[in-house]
Formats: sequence, C-alpha cells, structure tokens
Amino acid sequence: MELQKMFIDGEWVEGSTGKSVPTLNPSNGEVLAMVTEGNVEDVDKAIVAAKKSFYETREWRDMDSQTRADILLQIADAIDAEKEDFAKLDCMDHGKPLREAEADVDDAVHCFRYYAGLLKMPQGGVYEVNEGFGKMHSYTVHEPVGVCGLITPWNYPLLMGVWKLAPALAAGNSVVFKPSSNCVLSCVKLFGIFEKIGMPKGSVNLILGPGGITGNRIAESKDVDMVTFTGSTEVGQSIMRAAAGNVKKIGLELGGKSPNVIFADADLDGAVEWAMIGIFLNQGEVCSAGSRIIIEESIKDEFVKRLAKKANAITIGDPMENPDMGPLVSESHMNKVLGYIKKGVEEGATLVCGGERYTEGECAKGFYVRPTVFDNCTSDMTIVREEIFGPVVTIQTFKTEQEAIDMANDTEYGLAGAVFTADGSRALRVIKEICAGITWINCYNPAFNEAPWGGYKKSGIGRDLGVQGLEEYQEIKQININLNPGIVGWYEH
Repeated sequence: MELQKMFIDGEWVEGSTGKSVPTLNPSNGEVLAMVTEGNVEDVDKAIVAAKKSFYETREWRDMDSQTRADILLQIADAIDAEKEDFAKLDCMDHGKPLREAEADVDDAVHCFRYYAGLLKMPQGGVYEVNEGFGKMHSYTVHEPVGVCGLITPWNYPLLMGVWKLAPALAAGNSVVFKPSSNCVLSCVKLFGIFEKIGMPKGSVNLILGPGGITGNRIAESKDVDMVTFTGSTEVGQSIMRAAAGNVKKIGLELGGKSPNVIFADADLDGAVEWAMIGIFLNQGEVCSAGSRIIIEESIKDEFVKRLAKKANAITIGDPMENPDMGPLVSESHMNKVLGYIKKGVEEGATLVCGGERYTEGECAKGFYVRPTVFDNCTSDMTIVREEIFGPVVTIQTFKTEQEAIDMANDTEYGLAGAVFTADGSRALRVIKEICAGITWINCYNPAFNEAPWGGYKKSGIGRDLGVQGLEEYQEIKQININLNPGIVGWYEH
C-alpha cells in the first residue's frame, strides 16, 4: 500500500515523526491508504519554503498575469482529464455518493477556470482627489498577501481545497495547504498535478497531520501572512487567537444552523423536495445545511407527513453504487450525531423517522445513520441550537411573518437560510431580514463560483468565491503621485 506523503519545497517527503496513520473507507471500515503524519517541524519547513518562494525567488509572484492564468487553466484541464479518479477518491475517502463527488470535481475544474479568467479583469482604481497639496494623482493596485496558510475540512475534500487554492494562487501568493486528516487522498492527487504542471518550487506546499498540531502551527507562525480556515466555529476561534501574534490577515468560514422558512402559500411538494436536498445532501455534512425547518403552523402536519414519507424512502448504501445517502465520514462522527439524536429525544422532541444507525447487509460494517426528522421542537433544545452536521432536521412552527423572522434569527450562527412562498414581495421582505450571508428563495443549496460565499455572526469572517474571494488573498495599496514636485509650504501662514 503506497504511503501518502507531503509535498514540501517541490519534493514528496515523509513526516519528521516517521509515523503513519490509516485513512478508512467509511462505508466498510477498511483501510484505504496509509498517510504520513506531519508535525510542527514539517510545518516550519513548508513555511520556510513558501517564504523563500514569495520573498526571494519570486517566480510565481512576479509571473505576468497571462502566464499565471494559463497555468491555472492547465491545472483545470489536468483535473478534468482525471475527474473519474478524483471522484472515486472522494467517494471512498469521505463516503459521499459517487454522483455528488463527480459534481464536486466538475465544480473544482470550473473554479480554477473562473479565477484564471478573473485574473484578466480590471483591478484597482483611479481617484479624483483635491489639489490641496499640489497637483495629485491617486490610484490603487492589488498585490498578493504573501505566505498563505490554507486549512480545509473533510466534508468536501477536493472542492473546499480548490475554493481556497485557486484564488490564493491566482493572486500570486505562495501557500501552505493543510487538508483535514480525515480525507486527504484527492488533495494529495491534486498536488501531484501541481508537480506535473511545474509549479515553481516552494509556491505550493502540502502538510498532512493532526490539525491541533499542524493547523495551529500555521495559524500562530509569524512567518505566515494570512491564514484561512473552513470548519467548526470552535476551531475558528482558536485560529483567531493564534493568528493574533503577528495580526495576520484571516478568513474564516465556520459553522451554521440555517433556517428554512416555509409559508403556507408555498408549493408544498417543491418545498419538501428542496428541504430534502437542504438537509440530506452529502449526508447532512454541510455547513450551510437547512437543519432548521420553520414552517407556518397551518401546513405543518401535511408537510411533515410528506417529508417523512420521502425520508423513509431514501436509499442508503455503498457510495460507489450511487445511493441517495452514503455513510458519515467516521465512526466517531457517527457516534456524535447519534448522541445528538438521543439528546433530542431526551429533551422532548418528537422523533418522526430515522434516529438510528443503519446496519442492513454490508452497511453493518460502515458508519451509516438513517435520515432523521424531529417534530415539535422548541428553540431551547440542543438539537435546535447546536450544529449536528449530519442527516438530522428539526421542525418548528410559526403563525406570523414576524414570528418566523425572529425564530430564523434566534441562533448564534448566520451562514445560510431560505424562504419558500408564492408571494414575491414577502419573499424579498423576509429574506432581507434573515441574518445570513447565503440565502435562497424557493430553493436550497445551489452555490456558484461567481458569487461570494460566507456568513454573519459566528459563521465567520470574509468570503470565499467570486471577486471577493480573490480580494481576500490580496492587499490593496494606495499610490499617490505629486505631478508638480516641489515644496508646498503648507506650514507657512
């Protein structure tokens, strides 16, 4: 079994500890690969390489935009040429159905192509300014930040990595990339493409190992100019504290407990279908999942009946065979989700369907949880307040529009939210009142490379994707030119 290695300063290397750990197939618990384990020493080597690449050799940083864009397009083409292999790796390593993994790879390809194109768009600006200090010309330019530490989660192994790598590299930065230790295989393969394409030495570095050690080192290092992280709010808070040492630039896309508000005039069948996508896509392991359904009281019973019927009909099985749902990412995460379900029952919510581990046939070897629906929930329940990150949805009811808005915003998170109604005016009125960075009307979950992605409140700081996603990895420099040099005499009266 080939050992999965790190990529530091243009070389594939084993961790300084000499240790390796298994990565498991969550559908059956079998070992997929052995992964080298990095530590602080390895992170420091990667940071040194990235720093030298950016500040000394400067090959990637100083490359003209057209050449850099052409290389990003080559990377996109190379991923596209091996998309079946990438999809299978994420499918086996994470547990998502194969068709979902294939969609992730397509999105990753488009992301590199999008930022390659964005590189050729106008950047910066020219400003009309007063001439109190002489005849002045003022303009701005966008420059790369420097050494960027990128830390990504396990729920979208390849795609979340590309969401950060593509804009960071497009901007001209050198990177130290740390994927979740739960799912590394597609990321290792991606760095193989970087090597094949001929990325300049030290411009891209891959670190493997436990996040509490390697991720924290990236965040606290004073030689890292920016750190960006996608994951839990708790870890994001620790990264903020660690990053304070040199007041480095930070970007955080964190947890969510997103409301899905459904009014009585909504297309009920359509609302049920989108609610299913909102909570059961990717086994519910989605930061923006519509995990809180807030529905007008008069249609609640019929909605729950239809939702439960469809949830019970969901197919579960080996993700390579394209069921509706695959396993959760690991045994420990499965047990965490089951613990939340138990807590929901104990606190008085009505378990409508699901609520247990799925163990039929070969699935007994894997980490499967039945799609779960809780009715008669209240805002003080743990399952309503905390992010479960699994196929578990809660249902609450409202009578008035304002009650729906208040209930939707009764959370410390603010990542996503949706409104379902046939009344266009009400849809816009309510969606504007929901405190969230990503919202939908009469649908749930579509995401686009062209539009910014991020949240309010404890759901994070900054944005991935879109023009804003590129600007996250840039500094804006103001340049003022005196077109009539000489002494101004401002101190003379």
